[in-house]
Amino acid sequence: MTTRSRARRFLPLLTFITLGMILGSLLQLAFFRHLDDHPNTVHLDNDQEAAVLRLGYVKPEVISWTPRIIVFHNFLSSEECDFLKEIARPRLEISTVVDVATGKGVKSDVRTSSGMFVNSEERKFPVIQAIEKRISVFSQIPVENGELIQVLRYEPSQYYRPHHDYFSDTFNLKRGGQRVATMLMYLTDGVEGGETHFPQAGDGECSCGGRIVRGLCVKPNKGDAVLFWSMGLDGNTDSNSIHSGCAVLKGEKWSATKWMRQKMTF
Repeated sequence: MTTRSRARRFLPLLTFITLGMILGSLLQLAFFRHLDDHPNTVHLDNDQEAAVLRLGYVKPEVISWTPRIIVFHNFLSSEECDFLKEIARPRLEISTVVDVATGKGVKSDVRTSSGMFVNSEERKFPVIQAIEKRISVFSQIPVENGELIQVLRYEPSQYYRPHHDYFSDTFNLKRGGQRVATMLMYLTDGVEGGETHFPQAGDGECSCGGRIVRGLCVKPNKGDAVLFWSMGLDGNTDSNSIHSGCAVLKGEKWSATKWMRQKMTF
């Protein structure tokens, strides 16, 4: 088969994928515009629902479509940030990474933070339920497709090397399928370094742990959250979603991570 024939054969597929990506982008923008149409919660029929979603406070900022990355300013309240830190502090352990051979967590110098997972009982707390519902609404992924929230602490000189959040082993795919997206929430202010770096996003430069690097870097501001997709609209894993946690230079960086799957996890 000639190169030209191959190109003709795959042109309809590429066109379909491109149109799907454009449609997905437009739907996402329409969703955010709908939320912005209600800046004052007093105008909503259900004030409790508005409070849970922090409507009028959360401000989305699309920073990349390839890979898809959205920063949500003021996603968490200061009280919610402090709550997550306090329930996590007594149970912090050295963080692990997934062993692709076994699917189990193993210690590695790729990731030097400490962390813990919110357990199934804590998931019933009103504060946790509110955060999980907010994540579901803004990501448009059902709550039941989410893993347990992980809280992490990075001290000076700690980091997370470049990695993907999607799985490359079969063990972890058995429960819930592939990871679709990640919501990364920042819990502290006053941190130097500790940015989240996306090397395949954008065409500029940014500061990552005091180093100038290519790509986009998101500074860890208390209450902000970063939503990014590990899978494209074509249903395949997105290698451009590679990211890292830059080294902390000063202070402590606390964050909370929620991974969302293709199917139910509980």
